[in-house]
Amino acid sequence: MPGLVLSLSSLLGGIAFLLLGNGLLGTVLGVRLADRGDGPLVSSLILGCYFVGLIVGSWRLSRVVLAIGHIRTFALLASVQAAATLGHALTPSPVAWAAFRLIEGICMAGLFMCIESWLNDRATEESRGTVLSAYMISVYLAQGVGQLLLMTHDPRNFALFAVASILVSLAVLPVVTTRLPSPELVAAPPFRPGRLMASSPTAFLGSAASGLGLGALYAMGPLFAREIGFDRNGVALFMCAAILGGLVLQWPLGRLSDRLDRRLVLQGVAVALGVVCVAIAFLAPGTETAVPTGGLGPFVALAALFGSLITVIYPVSVALANDRIAPGERVGVSGDLLLVNSVGSVVGPLVAAVLMELNGPVGLFVFEALVAVGLGLVTLWRRRVREAPPEDQRPPFQPLPVPAPVAGEIEIQAPLSAPPDPETAP
Repeated sequence: MPGLVLSLSSLLGGIAFLLLGNGLLGTVLGVRLADRGDGPLVSSLILGCYFVGLIVGSWRLSRVVLAIGHIRTFALLASVQAAATLGHALTPSPVAWAAFRLIEGICMAGLFMCIESWLNDRATEESRGTVLSAYMISVYLAQGVGQLLLMTHDPRNFALFAVASILVSLAVLPVVTTRLPSPELVAAPPFRPGRLMASSPTAFLGSAASGLGLGALYAMGPLFAREIGFDRNGVALFMCAAILGGLVLQWPLGRLSDRLDRRLVLQGVAVALGVVCVAIAFLAPGTETAVPTGGLGPFVALAALFGSLITVIYPVSVALANDRIAPGERVGVSGDLLLVNSVGSVVGPLVAAVLMELNGPVGLFVFEALVAVGLGLVTLWRRRVREAPPEDQRPPFQPLPVPAPVAGEIEIQAPLSAPPDPETAP
């Protein structure tokens, strides 16, 4: 197994560079928007365009990959992504920034598609868990460490945009020099939400809740941290803790969901998540119960706990959906879950921004708490009306990274067949 992971190091290195740059960029933009006083609603409209781009890209870019191949597509999209990243430094126009974020989302959808379908093609049934775990670690580590780069330069200057652009550009090098053969793409099944709601309403709503919560965190988390008074180092540590926290509980809670009713696990996660959200809101300076003397430490710890809990929701929802369907339907249902999650990621920042306009920065975690309460009530209701399938009839849990709403695209886009011949050189 170590040899397999080593053979995939070019792909894992490419995604790591990509997410170092993209993770840094998202936080830099959030801090810049907070500093110039655009307000939560305008900021959410700008930053939410990224998630719209992810949806558009996941629908349309498979045709580009089919036409020119994985390597050329990756190089093309990474180049456009790097250029759009620099574009933010050239103009303060909110309209231009929204357009750049849309372009970046479209590019990231295609870049994830290339890497994930490639990884899926190289994995066998026996090695899939190892490959997925290596990918998940690469994603969370790169995205989390990317936040810390905010500490290196003043976000009001050009330097951080240049750093993000350079990192995205470097992602091309390991991919274009790989000796791995490229996989064959197949058309994704059509989106049929009725199929998913009929088989597992809890999985449908769990996927939506994950998108709502994570979309709001990624888009509005830097604004929250900035507006409660953290400097750029504090913002970086807060976001880094929230993202790296995603590595902590996926595996133990996922394994627990193999032994218990998965809805019970989701219900427990929802309750714990709600408690964490309330704690963050109560600690935030500017509230009546603020504890400003606590400093940065409690927020970083709570952010890590928040991230560790919210990132469990999507993979457990995927496993829950797979419990109720035939193996031949899993690809289509996976696509349904993915798109539901993506739509949630678009809506989440907008609703969170409205609550932040009304209640101040704590509105973000008021929204997150409402999402947690909604998920908890849904799971409680579904456990009362439907029994869980027997343990021996459920496929085992697999952890999933959720860096963006296209995570999981590997099962939609790539067949589990023998790899085709390598791409010919241009």
